[in-house]
Amino acid sequence: MSKINVLLVEDHQALAETIADHLELADFTVDFAADGITGLHLAVTNTYDAIILDVMLPGGLNGFEICEKIRKEAKSDVPIIMLTARDQIGDKLKGFDNGADDYLAKPFNPDELIARLQSMVRRHRGEFDSKALKVGDLVFDMGTMEVLRGNHKLKVSPTGLQILKILMKKSPEVVTKEQLSQQLWGDLVPDSDVLRSHLYILRKTIDKPFDKELLHTIPGVGVKISEQA
Repeated sequence: MSKINVLLVEDHQALAETIADHLELADFTVDFAADGITGLHLAVTNTYDAIILDVMLPGGLNGFEICEKIRKEAKSDVPIIMLTARDQIGDKLKGFDNGADDYLAKPFNPDELIARLQSMVRRHRGEFDSKALKVGDLVFDMGTMEVLRGNHKLKVSPTGLQILKILMKKSPEVVTKEQLSQQLWGDLVPDSDVLRSHLYILRKTIDKPFDKELLHTIPGVGVKISEQA
């Protein structure tokens, strides 16, 4: 891969230096912010391939709030990984709901962080087919990366787009959660809560505002996107 430019927002100086050292050895370039206000300013004024974002930050903004502002106010789809001591499902759901793409709980292996960053950036940089996928009134234009349902344009995270692509290409077939995780993360599959959280957010986006459900969970088997349950 070409050099990856990363923003690290982390208030623990020793940890931030350790992360930055590992990233630079892996040929990343790293900008650093130790508080929320500075982190948000850098995130919206510079261009990054990915952002590493801690949750608990000084400076009046926490990581959840920064992530939400990057998505909703700056309208940026830059890959974001939340890096935090919080590892409860509620915190993960909140992070994903605010637009995070991945989640690592401290303590963590720096090599895993690097691998996850590289995977997110590859997906974000990836070349997509110019044709559109369609299931019912749900349309995913892989040229523009726009998702529409009826006349409504939907805001889907980069990881959500990858899940949609996999499920819509296989529709109406069922994809097991193991297959989905393997295609999303390769051999570095996170805990089951991460995929569950992404599916929860995706369902809220493509189904909740509409009368007909398209994303179906088949208990004990997997998930599918189909007009038929």
